[in-house]
Amino acid sequence: MNEQRKKLSEKRINMSLDEVDVRIIYHLYEDFKVNTLLVSFHEKRRVLSTLEGFKEAFYVANTYTPPELAEYMMQNLSEYKRNLPLALGIDPREIRFLITAVDMDNLAVCEQSYEEFKVFCLATAGAKDNAMRAGLDVTRYVERDGDVSAIGTINLIILTNATLSEGAMARAIITATEAKTTALQDLNVKSTYSPQYQATGTGTDNMIVVSGKMGKPLRVSSGHTKMSELIAFATKMAVTEALKKHDK
Repeated sequence: MNEQRKKLSEKRINMSLDEVDVRIIYHLYEDFKVNTLLVSFHEKRRVLSTLEGFKEAFYVANTYTPPELAEYMMQNLSEYKRNLPLALGIDPREIRFLITAVDMDNLAVCEQSYEEFKVFCLATAGAKDNAMRAGLDVTRYVERDGDVSAIGTINLIILTNATLSEGAMARAIITATEAKTTALQDLNVKSTYSPQYQATGTGTDNMIVVSGKMGKPLRVSSGHTKMSELIAFATKMAVTEALKKHDK
């Protein structure tokens, strides 16, 4: 099957970030219909992924895997990570992506800005079957060899025009995680395993933070900084909207 036949259609998402292109691509993988949120950059960006650590990449993505493909994907994860980019015509070495059971049609995109700084959060979220309370709920999975699961239930891609140091990118994950938890609390989402308690996340959440190219690197993004405020507000709004879309 050639690449043109694999790509069925696409929908562009307009965002006010220079040299960034964002689209939802509707395509095929092994004859299954999937869709991928694809963020493309004109030049490589520094990326921090909770799945793959620090990398430089031309693309980041979030891919919807339908239920009929999910079991095959989890049993053949390395193959899936290699072949999915190829289905989009992308070298697997140039992309960092997340995987989710949430359709990209339920994507939420929220922006926050202050003077020259901009932050976007692109979120997919579902918490009906996998919500957990950290520090309370226990798990039966023990990871020793390979992956337990790479499917993300709340997946976040954080984009900014500002240049971030590696430390600031790492700290952004704390800020976004706290904001995600705030959204779950405000919606009164309960743990699937301990329904009397509020959830703090799900068991398969993942995140990508992408540094921009503007100005000198920001060395910190702790809670008292404007960058942290923008990340937190954008994330809380996006997660709230995404949960409402997917979980109704």
